[in-house]
Amino acid sequence: MTTARCITLAACSVLGVALVVADDSSVKNVITGEAAFGDFKSESPGTVRKITVTDLPAPFATKGVANNAKMVPRPADAWPKVKEGFKVELYAGNVTEPREIRRAPNGDLFVAETYAGQVEIFRGVKDGKPEQRSVFAKGLKNNFGIAFYPPGDNPQWVYFGNTNSVVRYPYHNGDLEATGPAQTIIPKLAPSTGGHTTRDLAFSPDGSKLFVSVGSGSNIDDPDTHPKEFHRANILQFTPDGKFLKVFASGIRNPVGIAINQTTGELWCSVNERDMIGDNLVPDYITSVKEDGFYGWPWYYIGNHHDPRLPEKPDLGSRASVPDILLRAHNASLEMTFYDGNQFPSQYKGDVFAAEHGSWNRSSRTGYEVIRAPLDNGHAKGEYEDFMTGFVNPDGTVWGRPVGVAVAPDGSLMVTDDGSKSIWRVSYTGK
Repeated sequence: MTTARCITLAACSVLGVALVVADDSSVKNVITGEAAFGDFKSESPGTVRKITVTDLPAPFATKGVANNAKMVPRPADAWPKVKEGFKVELYAGNVTEPREIRRAPNGDLFVAETYAGQVEIFRGVKDGKPEQRSVFAKGLKNNFGIAFYPPGDNPQWVYFGNTNSVVRYPYHNGDLEATGPAQTIIPKLAPSTGGHTTRDLAFSPDGSKLFVSVGSGSNIDDPDTHPKEFHRANILQFTPDGKFLKVFASGIRNPVGIAINQTTGELWCSVNERDMIGDNLVPDYITSVKEDGFYGWPWYYIGNHHDPRLPEKPDLGSRASVPDILLRAHNASLEMTFYDGNQFPSQYKGDVFAAEHGSWNRSSRTGYEVIRAPLDNGHAKGEYEDFMTGFVNPDGTVWGRPVGVAVAPDGSLMVTDDGSKSIWRVSYTGK
């Protein structure tokens, strides 16, 4: 490294920015420290953020605020932004509130249209658009999660996570409509009161366990005294036929997205943490999930950091795990997936992609993007990259909100956006 480069690195480190020489000899911009918490104006594709436990501010360093997004139609000159070498196309528009998106073993894309209570299939790509669309099932209730069973190339069922139950339909590769009625597998997941309605689903690699994510019904209500929090803020474990086995992991305020890391076989989750404790608290996160692990909610966060709004419980604080990848607070991290395609450069293989729906309670917006978290042989590096940005206008109004991510059969990345009611396709075209 030249002397000039060293001087640049030293100056940047003072500002909370490091220039790091990557394996391919390119230079990446890594934002660390307080600067890593910056708002949407600091987002640009390729910018890497690394937030650590030592970067956390004190509770109430800033006031908790309500700053809901003002949604506007996409301006004529607005388009999602990605790094050079990537291209974004509008795969489908006028989709009814698209939320989670999952690739079926045959390559079809199943999309939960939550508020319409249905699941739609998008098949193929021709001139950047789907070759075929079909409604697979209707009559669901605020459905979100989608999972195929048994795992592998020849599923017999597709499971859907309603807000209050889990149902399944008979399914074989290529079905565009359900060939039989819904079977209720889990009739009641949790009390239906309160917020956080998403229920995501994932099967263990061997198909013996069904994981169901259930967010809390509140911001910080004590589950020991509030019945509505029973079996909430947890990832629950069932058999494929719906028999409850255990609380797999607890203290996870809202584990919206769950997925199996195919490299390690571990369950991972994407989490919305608590609100109204400041602009930069508490970081949302993406993490591998330890069996029987406890992640702090509601008494503690990011390890043994005590929430001063609740009584201390030192025995619980000592058990609280620190997540693998800390994101900016209030990002609203939703669905996540692992990149298993062959279209993107080889260093993307196995990395996490996650949709960040965007803040509602931060004085200046964060989120409203898709992020990439690089992994090393399936394990987190503790940093993440702004991958797809541009959904917030310069005046702070918002035209798009990413919700779901899935890898298409050709290796492109599909992104659902319930703000503009669209599905975007990100492909790699070369350097």
